[in-house]
Amino acid sequence: MTTQGNYSPGLDGIIAAETKLSFLDTVHSEIVIQGYDLIKLSESHDYLDIVHLLLHDRFPTSEEKAIQEKTLQDEYVVPEDILEILKLLPKKTHPMDGLRTGISALAGFDPHINDRSSTVNKKRAYTLLGKVPNIVANSYRVLNKQEVVSPNKDLSYSANFYYMITGKEPSAVEEKIFDQSLVLYSEHEMPNSTFTARVIASTQSDLYGALTGAVASLKGSLHGGANEAVMYMLLEAGTVEKFEQLLKQKLVNKEKIMGFGHRVYMKKMDPRALIMKKALKQLCDAKGDDLLYKMCEAGEVVMEREKGLYPNLDYYAAPVYYMLGLPIEIYTPIFFSARTVGLCAHVVEQHANNRLFRPRVNYIGVRHNHNVLSNLKP
Repeated sequence: MTTQGNYSPGLDGIIAAETKLSFLDTVHSEIVIQGYDLIKLSESHDYLDIVHLLLHDRFPTSEEKAIQEKTLQDEYVVPEDILEILKLLPKKTHPMDGLRTGISALAGFDPHINDRSSTVNKKRAYTLLGKVPNIVANSYRVLNKQEVVSPNKDLSYSANFYYMITGKEPSAVEEKIFDQSLVLYSEHEMPNSTFTARVIASTQSDLYGALTGAVASLKGSLHGGANEAVMYMLLEAGTVEKFEQLLKQKLVNKEKIMGFGHRVYMKKMDPRALIMKKALKQLCDAKGDDLLYKMCEAGEVVMEREKGLYPNLDYYAAPVYYMLGLPIEIYTPIFFSARTVGLCAHVVEQHANNRLFRPRVNYIGVRHNHNVLSNLKP
């Protein structure tokens, strides 16, 4: 083996970048966003507050927030050509693939595509924040032969997103919980998709390219796709008893169970999951149906007892989205839409203080094969 340095599978524990955006403090179970506790922010601030905080390093004034909302509303409409492209995709295309295609195609509509300045990148971030919910909702609609829904500028950012997906305006409680989920998904230090975006950006590629790569990363079941897998698992079981049996059988079969365990949160529940657990209880109480809540609680007990594993955000976000009436296939695209601001902020930061990512390897192949060829010559 040719050794170039210490090898850490999956880059576990390796510091890959310096950032002022966020940090996972595992000692105190705190997700730090620009110096603030994300969990506390999710209980006191809305998604647009977090957008301004991540892109401008501080919360907006009331006037700035109104301007920000107007800026986003002006970006809601997606070019008709994008929708036509989505209509050409095979109907079995996953919405994440539709989203990836839509974001990639947006690059062609940017007249300043070669400008990497922070000022232009931040304007680009608002373009993406305005258009990604539209692409998420309507890529799903187009692929499922449903009518395209136009954005409703009379609604808040999160309420409009919900409306475009479902075709109906959310109640006050639904809007609050949906917005809270976007806050919790908004930024999370350096997961695979964020690292992917920064690696792409480090080549001086553009923001659209970086986010297109991030979509591909987030689609994987070991990353964003876990929330869909959790919901299918809950529906497959259908009852508390059958869900407990399903989990135990999966453990016997040594299958990975989505929604449990996290590379960072090893010995405690993901604090974001606790917030979504409360939201699930609220929705179940409002609808007079606590089956999903009881199933999830039972699953918690089984996994802690049998494997010492705890729920991550996806475990409780999935049933919350289900109770909100959102299509399962769109859970991961919603995750990405929420994370768009975090990804954009990371790309802005990468471009502003860039260093090309170019790691080395530990070579474990053979050497000197040319000597064998020389010995074989007549």
